Amino acid sequence: MASMLQPQIILLKEGTDTSQGKAQLVSNINACTAVADVVRTTLGPRGMDKLIHDDKGNVTISNDGATIMKLLDIVHPAAKILVDIAKSQDSEVGDGTTTVVLLAGEFLKEAKPFVEDGVHPQNLIRSYRTACNLAIEKIKELAVSIEGKSLEEKKSLLAKCAATTLSSKLIGGEKEFFASMVVDAVIAIGNEDRLNMIGIKKVPGGNMRDSFLVNGVAFKKTFSYAGFEQQPKKFLNPKILLLNIELELKSEKENAEIRLSDPSQYQSIVDAEWNIIYDKLDKCVKSGAKVVLSRLAIGDLATQYFADRDIFCAGRVAEEDLHRVAAASGGTIQTSVNNIIDEVLGTCEVFEEKQVGNERFNIFSGCPSGRTATIVLRGGADQFIEEAERSLHDAIMIVRRALKNSTVVPGGGAIDMEISRYLRQHARTIAGKSQLFINSYAKALEVIPRQLCDNAGFDATDVLNKLRQKHALPSGEGAPYGVDINTGGIADSFSNFVWEPSVVKINAINAATEAACLILSVDETVKNPKSESAQGEAAASAMGGRGRGGGFPGRGRGMRRR
Repeated sequence: MASMLQPQIILLKEGTDTSQGKAQLVSNINACTAVADVVRTTLGPRGMDKLIHDDKGNVTISNDGATIMKLLDIVHPAAKILVDIAKSQDSEVGDGTTTVVLLAGEFLKEAKPFVEDGVHPQNLIRSYRTACNLAIEKIKELAVSIEGKSLEEKKSLLAKCAATTLSSKLIGGEKEFFASMVVDAVIAIGNEDRLNMIGIKKVPGGNMRDSFLVNGVAFKKTFSYAGFEQQPKKFLNPKILLLNIELELKSEKENAEIRLSDPSQYQSIVDAEWNIIYDKLDKCVKSGAKVVLSRLAIGDLATQYFADRDIFCAGRVAEEDLHRVAAASGGTIQTSVNNIIDEVLGTCEVFEEKQVGNERFNIFSGCPSGRTATIVLRGGADQFIEEAERSLHDAIMIVRRALKNSTVVPGGGAIDMEISRYLRQHARTIAGKSQLFINSYAKALEVIPRQLCDNAGFDATDVLNKLRQKHALPSGEGAPYGVDINTGGIADSFSNFVWEPSVVKINAINAATEAACLILSVDETVKNPKSESAQGEAAASAMGGRGRGGGFPGRGRGMRRR
């Protein structure tokens, strides 16, 4: 009786939503599977694109997993983990973002029946981690090194890696054309780690084949004043002066008050201002530079002054373009025109201004240090060019990774099938429940070849059975066999040059397993009610009290002013 009269303990604030136990875990798994289903159809060369229309009316067409995941406004806390792994895969490797989301979703899907049957999640997590380590060791064992090859051989190998990445994108039809362009751009920047040394400029109009690579820097003609047309538009081996100052006639800006007793003294103040600007311009000319670029404005007086002396100038150059010119030409950006010595001037073999579509571009090519390249993209619709830029970013990242970690594995689902076979074989040697869990992990890996078939409209069961038979051959000759997208059968991915850097697969399997284990280890979600009411108040204040009689009394258009 005494125990019944014990007061109820209130631990959490009223209105707190807590859900826990098996039902909570299954609900999280379902949410993640739903997210994976969104990007499922974008995998592979025959993947479909998604059109995402946001609240501001911007339209994005993409089949890049990371881009889609970023643009989906996912609010489910567990499903957000999948967005994070897609972003991390994008920043670390560049490609394989759809793969990583699909794998994580599939690992969870395979774990769901075990959870419903009452298996403790920690047992699943332990087995998944073991399977992940075994898979990564197997990838390293199967990877083929491209180290020690000549530059030409390396170029063709890297171009094949880039072509594999590009085949699943919108610009897949021109993958050979863009793959060689990407490889040249990456080799041009050498060991430079900063990705912004490869500039991508977009010019609407023309077709994809009109895109070109500049071994140097290209940027759009900046705003120009009168006198600009009189300047020469082409130089051979010019000296380049890079500035971060304004070359404009400036009146005294500190609100200075000057009292004059004699009107003739006023003229001397005006002359002083003119002398200051002429002195600056004179020093620029004496430096011997033939091309003057500045991050700030170069006024009409300076433009005409340079035009009279056969010097090309451009003001308001974007900061990143200026830094790329500095890196390529070997110049240094100056914040003063005093004491300009030859060491701070850059140079290049050819500078010219060229018409590209509707725009005019300033192009610096044949730069001595050459640690930069620019790709000028052409295409019909703006969305198309945007997607082409995202695709090239993936390909550039892949080629850089393949150069640094110079090992490749066969693509087209071949490596996934081989690991799946290896794990199934290994599972038979284990006594106990973990045999089942490792088996389910192995089955989940088959999602990649299965989805490749589904997206291309082939019979996935038929193709997978052929692949299983090929990979099960005792001689091991079937290891490089994957899905053949062109015929709907199976083919040797290695001899068909469907390659990807091993780091892509290692990273994808690692990230997907981590995400799956993280979601499996959550057994309770607590939702704080305060955060919801705070959001509501913030939204109401942002609305300015509209709908509650708030806001300012406005005048109607037909009302007379009092």
